Amino acid sequence: MYNTATMDIEKFINSTSGKLVKTPADYWTFVPNPLPPNGLDRFSSDLVEILSEADRNIGALRSLSKLIPNPNLLVTPYIRKEAVQSSRIEGTRASLSDIYYDEISKSKPQNTDILEVLNYVKAMDYGLSRLKELPLSLRLVREIHLKLMEGVRGEIMHPGEFRSSQNWIGRPGSSLADATYIPPAVMEMNESLGQWEKFIHANDKIPPLIKCALMHYQFEAIHPFLDGNGRIGRLMITFYLCEKGLLEFPILYISSYFEKHRNEYYDLLLGVSRDGNWDAWLKYFIRGVAEQAKTAEETGHKILNLQKKYRQKLEEISLTTHAFHVLDMLFLNPYVSLPGISEHLKIAWPTAKASVERLMQLGILEEISNRKRNRIYCAKELLNMLTTE
Repeated sequence: MYNTATMDIEKFINSTSGKLVKTPADYWTFVPNPLPPNGLDRFSSDLVEILSEADRNIGALRSLSKLIPNPNLLVTPYIRKEAVQSSRIEGTRASLSDIYYDEISKSKPQNTDILEVLNYVKAMDYGLSRLKELPLSLRLVREIHLKLMEGVRGEIMHPGEFRSSQNWIGRPGSSLADATYIPPAVMEMNESLGQWEKFIHANDKIPPLIKCALMHYQFEAIHPFLDGNGRIGRLMITFYLCEKGLLEFPILYISSYFEKHRNEYYDLLLGVSRDGNWDAWLKYFIRGVAEQAKTAEETGHKILNLQKKYRQKLEEISLTTHAFHVLDMLFLNPYVSLPGISEHLKIAWPTAKASVERLMQLGILEEISNRKRNRIYCAKELLNMLTTE
């Protein structure tokens, strides 16, 4: 959703990025022009500089992922960071710590915010798996939406189906009469979606990061679902970068940048629709990629160094291989329980308990649940590293 005032058609009437179309029900909608926009071959010098920086940082992040024997060391926490931040843009208040703790508890989430974030993780995992056999497409978009909306507040909003009625964007409780933005009516929406898919697969010379920024704006402008458009649009960024080979693994959590600069994010999307201000949107998007790629790489090195430090501690006192396996589990989820360790490693409860006790003695683990049974343990140093930007 955008965060400004009523959709003033006077501000859209001279837009170069789309047109106003009046519906039979006597309200105006905005229909974006097919991509790419005119003049895309004339980048500003600032944009060229930012694009070069983003390409370098993405390359460094990709190189880091190739150095790691087990890429899940970064993939698992980074996907969850992206899920938390993307969902937070839409109003959820679940933290990364909440998500990790809930995953280890093995119980069905009672908090709908946590469930929405976990659904985002499932949608990400599902989409990345499907990309191996299905290209980024409208079919995949619908499948992802179905996963995202399963069992949450958007379930009544026809999960997995493009809308068959009008939606709008505005402040909570707003109506068509006072909406900030009204996307295309259903007929124009279907046509725009077809053009969006065609653009994604077009064999052109547009730099991939620029194309990704254009694709994301267009999807949000079309707003093809009754709910979940923002999250789906941000998922598409990761899928596109992975499909095009810019990332080998999904280890760029760009939604952290969008969430930190949320008002600017919404205002610039709206600015493209109203004023055709592509340059400002492209610079914002590419700068976000550059900054988050650098942050992800720096965090990745910190995680690897911490793992190396912990492994050296274990080697110095010649612990059993079970303790090393528990340590590896911590880097997928800083929270562990004895039942979880026993089940995951296929080891007896006393063996799991002995490994946990040694890790506690080394200061790696700490019991945080204050229970006599079903205790939960946390690697706080690692958790703090993952939750700090």
